[in-house]
Amino acid sequence: MAKYLLAAIVAAVDTLLLMAAHSDGLPPAAIAGYALAVVLVIALRYRSPAASFVAALALATLTGGTYVLLLWAAYQAGRAVFAATGTAAIVGAAVGGLGAQVVAARGAHGIAPVVATFVVFVALPLLVGRYLAQHERLVSALDRSNRQLRREQEILAERERLDERLRIARDMHDSLGRRLSLVSVQAAALEVAELPPRQQQEVRQLATATRTAMVELYELVGALRDRDEAPAGSTGVPAIGRLVAEFQAAGVPVTLHEHGESLPLSTTAEQAAYRVVEEGLTNAVKHAPGQPVTVDVGWEDDALLLTVVNPLADPPAPRKGVGSGHGLTGLSERLLPAGGFLDHRSAEGSFRLYAMLPCLPSGVAERPAADDHPRTVGRLRTVAVGFAAAVLMFVFLPASILTGVG
Repeated sequence: MAKYLLAAIVAAVDTLLLMAAHSDGLPPAAIAGYALAVVLVIALRYRSPAASFVAALALATLTGGTYVLLLWAAYQAGRAVFAATGTAAIVGAAVGGLGAQVVAARGAHGIAPVVATFVVFVALPLLVGRYLAQHERLVSALDRSNRQLRREQEILAERERLDERLRIARDMHDSLGRRLSLVSVQAAALEVAELPPRQQQEVRQLATATRTAMVELYELVGALRDRDEAPAGSTGVPAIGRLVAEFQAAGVPVTLHEHGESLPLSTTAEQAAYRVVEEGLTNAVKHAPGQPVTVDVGWEDDALLLTVVNPLADPPAPRKGVGSGHGLTGLSERLLPAGGFLDHRSAEGSFRLYAMLPCLPSGVAERPAADDHPRTVGRLRTVAVGFAAAVLMFVFLPASILTGVG
């Protein structure tokens, strides 16, 4: 509504100025025709600002007035026209209109007043409209960029929440799950022991509660676990011996074989090696209780080989209801970042879990030194972006305002 009111004011003021400039009086038909022409030029602006500006220049050249209309049309053209062709048409029309008015005023009041009037009512409104339009476009682009940044921050926050959920799920599976498995083994041994009837009943309840807790734990792990994380914790290959001792203390017949000279591993590989043995022992307790388990830790020239072997239960222990199937999947995902691989299969009456992890070359640091090159490249990229931004702000932007290329 406001833009139509402004257009009506422009038409009324320009018509009144024309009547005041011709104090001797104009025919009513001429006044009405002029007012109609002004209205048509204003209406043309809503279809083509460039064409409206050209029409206003032509009307100003013919009548020697229409300054308010010319100012309004120039400002609107500067705000609305961004394409190179439209800008070229506006500049050409402005230069042509100035030339025509200079030629018409050469013998009258001189050239200087015409040029000054043209600068005030044509050039300045064009530049102001162009500047305000570019400012609005910049503000709009910044607003879109801020919204995009907020969305990316929300995505990062959600990713961090998912990472935390995965960390909790793995810790529960690796630590709490193993300990519940050991409790389940001890409770099962007590179930078959010769105890008074009352104590046997309590032991059965304990064993049932333990198995139920394991089922609920692995269901919770399955609900939490949905993506990978970087390995965490302080366990590694040296802790495998303590891990085997814990299972032996719980009554699991585990034999540990170590051979070869130990070599340096990355932190990721250290954590993955420990989790391989832990998962192998836990699966052996769950799926083949009472069967002997063999753990082999072998160091080769450039790799660590881990093997966990246990005979299959006879008859095979049921595998549904206890466990979630995420342990071996998680192991494979742990080994991939370390450059290793995992293999597991049942053959010849036994289940074999096999893993290979590469060792670090002698004298090579794990990671930090390799990050120097990316950091240097990042600094150079930052300097280049800053230089390009300076050129854009102090050279290209003013030039685009003056030449009309935006």
